[in-house]
Amino acid sequence: MAVGVPESATRSRAPRVDAIRNREAIIEAAAEVLAEQGTAVDVREIARRGGVGMGTLYRHFPKKEDLIRTVLRKEFLAWADSARQAAIDTEDPWLALTDFYQEALTGCARHRAIMENFALTWSVPDLEGIQELRLVVELLCARAAAAGLLRPGVATEDLLLLLVSLGQAAQLTDERHPQMWTRLLCISLDGLRAVHDPLVVPAAARRS
Repeated sequence: MAVGVPESATRSRAPRVDAIRNREAIIEAAAEVLAEQGTAVDVREIARRGGVGMGTLYRHFPKKEDLIRTVLRKEFLAWADSARQAAIDTEDPWLALTDFYQEALTGCARHRAIMENFALTWSVPDLEGIQELRLVVELLCARAAAAGLLRPGVATEDLLLLLVSLGQAAQLTDERHPQMWTRLLCISLDGLRAVHDPLVVPAAARRS
């Protein structure tokens, strides 16, 4: 004999489904707005894009900082996972390092909040995602050094600070001069090599 689900139980589950959907909508909208406007964003814009009221937003995230940390943790973890897999899939240590910078700076140029947080906390990470990203950079550094491709004395901290510096340059120039930052990247990477190659500037940077 089948036992039916009490009507009260059905009613109690429905708000939970709505709540999960609303929370996901808020996080998705916040990620979009934070990328465009940075952490100074007005939460009313997030609520509007997420299709929820301010009361709903505050029920899920009582403080703006709670929402920002939730979004950035998710974004940094996704970045770290993608970078780690790319590093594993690329056998050439130098190509793995250069590809990491190319992909990372492309993302930094288009995500203001990530760049703001990374610039402030790269040396003392306050998010799990940044800690994971540091481990990826450490791996890339160790592989390139072990292969004799990295100039002596270059450490993980150097590579992280370079990423912050170039990320700032990418944000400043990418809107009016897309890919102009690739010239700086080429110059910087050449300076990191144990043996310097002639500077080859990508065509996109030359056109800028």
